[in-house]
Amino acid sequence: MRLRTTLAATVVIAVALALGSVLLVRLVEDSLVANVADTAARDAEATTSLLEAAGATRLPEIRGALQQLVDADGGLVATSEDADRLELPHVERPTRALIDGEEHVLVARPTSIAGADYELRLALPLDDALRAAATVAGILFAAVPVVLVVVALLTWLVVGGALRPVDTIRREVDAIGPTELDRRVAEPATDDEVGRLARTMNRMLARLDGAARAQRRFVSDASHELRSPLASIRQHAELARAHPDRLPDGELADVVLAEGARLQELVEQLLLLTRLDEGGLAVSRRPVDLDDLVLADARRLREGGGVAVDSSGVAAARVEGDERMLSRLTRNLADNASRHAASRVALAVRVADGAVEVTVDDDGSGIPEAERERVFERFVRLDEGRARDAGGSGLGLAIVAEIARAHGGAVRVEDSPLGGARFVVTLPAPVIE
Repeated sequence: MRLRTTLAATVVIAVALALGSVLLVRLVEDSLVANVADTAARDAEATTSLLEAAGATRLPEIRGALQQLVDADGGLVATSEDADRLELPHVERPTRALIDGEEHVLVARPTSIAGADYELRLALPLDDALRAAATVAGILFAAVPVVLVVVALLTWLVVGGALRPVDTIRREVDAIGPTELDRRVAEPATDDEVGRLARTMNRMLARLDGAARAQRRFVSDASHELRSPLASIRQHAELARAHPDRLPDGELADVVLAEGARLQELVEQLLLLTRLDEGGLAVSRRPVDLDDLVLADARRLREGGGVAVDSSGVAAARVEGDERMLSRLTRNLADNASRHAASRVALAVRVADGAVEVTVDDDGSGIPEAERERVFERFVRLDEGRARDAGGSGLGLAIVAEIARAHGGAVRVEDSPLGGARFVVTLPAPVIE
């Protein structure tokens, strides 16, 4: 970038200087030629005045000038010493002309001498003016390369100085390894582009550090969750092999089926979250009766027993989305409420302000306000002390949040009128054309 900037600046300045030099030389030359033309016009005016006053055709001597006096028929009447073998043409205005191999300015002026009409033709050489213009051109020709070298050097130094902090940031970031994401680059005190770049890099490093920590925590938690059912299966299998008479008939099969189902559910949840993270899960957009999904979950909870389920607040509501994913969303919310409720769960669906709201209440211990954002993180359990098999995997609410986001909605936690927690999912209502 430093080299490209220097080359670009030098080329631009070179083109500008070249055009400016050509224009300046042209202006100088035109100005000098105009001065010679004015001098020729004044000399012609003075000569005609002198001839008219004297009433004679004898031309006065003018240093460096070529003069000829011709009559009305174009015949040569008088000439200066240097113009006796030349023919000066008639011109209407001061004109540059090549006379005897040299550039001159030629003027013609009519005059009347002793009652007869004549024309004075006078030419002044341009050699001095052209030499002066050539001198200016030579000076510019010699000065322009020097100026270009100075410009290139200054541009190289200035750009290098400006990019030096950027190169420092680059080296610092390049030296940060995958296990050193907690490191940060030095931030200049200035509020310019370099300072903003350093702060942006530090924010990116902070995000990467947070993502890496979350990933490590995620892998650790997932490994722990997967290890529990595997350990249970292995424990019962080893017991069955070592002491087959101590294990009741069918218990090993029951354990394997139960823990296998738990493993399958956990793996499916992990795969679903991964696909949602990567955007690889296509969300079909079809009309879905959300009230039917919620009522189905209410029936399922009633059949499972353990809690009273109130679904009187479920009103007809339709959204555009993926029925399978929305069914998992309502199922996870219902299971979470049932798991934490003391005795009662309430499910409700309503349409308000162009959105569809699904509300799930329980009469459990509730969620502290400081923890209400954290519950949607993966493998987060606020009741860490309880037995693992008494609760879920810690992925259900994270899946709810991701599914809601994939459908353009959101989920939040509030205090429930029942005394526990209220989960509210807001989804956009379909547009009616």
